[in-house]
Amino acid sequence: MQAFRFHPAVARWFEQTFGSPTEPQARGWPAIQSGGHVLISAPTGSGKTLAAFLASLDVLFREGVEADLPDEMQVIYVSPLKALSNDIRKNLQEPLTEIRALLHKTERRDVDVRAEVRTGDTTAAQRQALVKKPPHILVTTPESLYLLLTSESGRRMLSTVRTLILDEIHAVVDDRRGAHLSLSVERLAALTKQPLQRIGLSATQKPIEEVARFLVGARAVDKRGDPDCQIIDRDHRRELDLAIEIPKSPLEAVMSNEVWEEIYHRLAELIQAHRTTLVFVNTRRMAERVTHHLSELLGADAVTSHHGSLSTKLRLDAEDRLKR
Repeated sequence: MQAFRFHPAVARWFEQTFGSPTEPQARGWPAIQSGGHVLISAPTGSGKTLAAFLASLDVLFREGVEADLPDEMQVIYVSPLKALSNDIRKNLQEPLTEIRALLHKTERRDVDVRAEVRTGDTTAAQRQALVKKPPHILVTTPESLYLLLTSESGRRMLSTVRTLILDEIHAVVDDRRGAHLSLSVERLAALTKQPLQRIGLSATQKPIEEVARFLVGARAVDKRGDPDCQIIDRDHRRELDLAIEIPKSPLEAVMSNEVWEEIYHRLAELIQAHRTTLVFVNTRRMAERVTHHLSELLGADAVTSHHGSLSTKLRLDAEDRLKR
């Protein structure tokens, strides 16, 4: 870890927790520390999210050792998935707490780096608290970032941001949501007091240069179309065990109850044979219907639904239960 010039407490926490860096981390940290735009493309589970965050945490903790950290937002993490935002907030608490403890022990400094979430589930009281005392790291969604940019208090809070992390960027590159996000990113870049470093995190994608151009924006693309961005591309394809099953009964435009019963029983067999199972359906109503029938076969504790019409409490409970 000495090669990456992290603060000793940050390096010690990483070594005690993970041992050695993954390839995306080892290649990504020097690129991020150089201050330029960086796109890390790697499979899920390769550590690319921590690759983006640890360099930013190192800067914040170093500044906190030298002087008291001002209540200013310096890092924004944007994910198109609300559930992922909640996970990231929880996952950040471990390094924030443990590095803080190491610094207190070795430097006699109490460096409180704070991270908070701002999504559609955030209450009015929580939003007001964010404005009064901005966190150093904000975890949010494209829509909530847009709303922050439309208010005077939000723009004032965002003006101190130095680093923008765009996760799952491949999922929005070619749709209307991505166009909306790119507009918000340019508005943020125009608002900040200093150049905004953009860090993109993507699943393996081809052509990766197109994702990089989306990340940096039109102004950072040269005449040849090359983006001003370091691309860390770990092109690795995982082996997948795929299978297609169809009911033994004939499929018709409107399936009979007998066919549905056959499907439910087969789903129940697959669920019992695996630790975690996700069942995707087309509508919220269908999600509730499938949940009801599978619960009758497997028990209410084994199955739960998840969709946008559920209350925040029920959705978070479903997400927590899935991880157990």
